[in-house]
Amino acid sequence: MEARSFDNGGFPGSTLKLLAFDTSTEILSVAVSVAGVVRETTAAGGALSSAALIPAIEALLAQSGVALGELDAIAFGRGPGSFTGLRTATAVAQGLGFGSGVPVLAIDTLLAVAEEAHALTGASQVVAMLDARMGEVYFAGYEREGERWLVRQAPALGKPEAAPVPEGWTIAGNVLDLHAAHLPADRRTVVALPTARALLRLAPAALAQSAGRPPADVLPLYIRDKVAQTTEERAVDRARKEEMRRGPAAAEPT
Repeated sequence: MEARSFDNGGFPGSTLKLLAFDTSTEILSVAVSVAGVVRETTAAGGALSSAALIPAIEALLAQSGVALGELDAIAFGRGPGSFTGLRTATAVAQGLGFGSGVPVLAIDTLLAVAEEAHALTGASQVVAMLDARMGEVYFAGYEREGERWLVRQAPALGKPEAAPVPEGWTIAGNVLDLHAAHLPADRRTVVALPTARALLRLAPAALAQSAGRPPADVLPLYIRDKVAQTTEERAVDRARKEEMRRGPAAAEPT
């Protein structure tokens, strides 16, 4: 697990005491912001998130010198993403909220991808995509106006080639290598994940808009009704990822 600190003094709401975490992808991301200083840790996610998340939170709170009950809000990535990861994040957010009385902010992971892409490149028109397996992606379109994001395409699920990417927009997410052949070749691309620091930047606006909910009302955003892959689908998914690791030269012509 890697931990690091940095001065985050520039973003709105940096005077707030915030906890943020995301477990929707294969990377676990946790961050705490106190007095404009952010402490962040990343680790392997997926099935490991359930065991690693709470210890990571406890360690960062201790390093930041803040108690759970002193936080102004708890933000987490509510999905879409890994079903196991979303269940873990939601359960932990609910538990922490119940125990502390701190408002809980459920933030779309695709919005966090757009925010991360903006922080990395300045992109203000972003189609965010996350791998949904089974040859599909979760996608949504966001446009930034000033300090706020407008939803131009609500989160959806589909084949990567079905995701609308207007001319001049940036594609951001974790699907660029996996689905490159099915994405517009003339669009700008950015590798971006729904990081905890992106959630921290989004949290003040969400809190100001009274998005903090009672823990019992916080729910994950699944989108896909089918939760589990069949054995055959898992085998196809593994083969597809192995083919990508070997590179295009090893791929069979279609």
